[in-house]
Amino acid sequence: MHTVRVWDLPTRLFHWLLAASVIGLIVTGSIGGNWMNWHLRLGYAVLTLLLFRLVWGFVGGRWSRFGSFIYAPSSLVAYLQGRGRPEHQVGHSPLGALSVFALLLILAAQVGSGLLSDDEISFFGPLTRFVSGETVAAATAYHKDIGKLLIFALVGLHLVAIAYYKWVRKQGLVKPMVLGDKHLPVAVPAARDSAGSRALALIVLALSALVVRWVVGLGGAPSF
Repeated sequence: MHTVRVWDLPTRLFHWLLAASVIGLIVTGSIGGNWMNWHLRLGYAVLTLLLFRLVWGFVGGRWSRFGSFIYAPSSLVAYLQGRGRPEHQVGHSPLGALSVFALLLILAAQVGSGLLSDDEISFFGPLTRFVSGETVAAATAYHKDIGKLLIFALVGLHLVAIAYYKWVRKQGLVKPMVLGDKHLPVAVPAARDSAGSRALALIVLALSALVVRWVVGLGGAPSF
């Protein structure tokens, strides 16, 4: 067996910070009231993390880059039929890649709709003044109903997938996302996870936060 650094530290921190933020969004959104102030802040934090992941998908560690887990349909079919290749065990498998892209897209849609939503009481997204009332109503309906249900569904599927890989395929997914290393039957290139790459991640995160702060400031809303 070969011990390989698969998930660099920035990717691991992104994963757990995103998970904590999404849980916080669900809780604060359900409670409502003054907790909506934190709901807004967590929404901005999720948008910052998503922007970071978008950039990190091109400049991050080898197995965190989108190019390492964009598969052809034939690869997905082969994987589902039990004919997966050895490299499918390294980073995201073809099925896992679909889950990752779906989660990122749906989270982006949820945060984007939140920027355009208005609860008609005391809280509204910072970009509502730039669109029509019909658009605000549609975004609000999606954010409160369809988007929320999609988030619940994908989070549930994510947890089911972790359990499936743990108990059926005998592959632990949580520990590598905590420690970064995987024990693999084949030798593969390790992800870059140096002080320099971590410094780059901090710069990307800071720039992402500045972009979100600018977007929020467009509506005159308080930034996080």
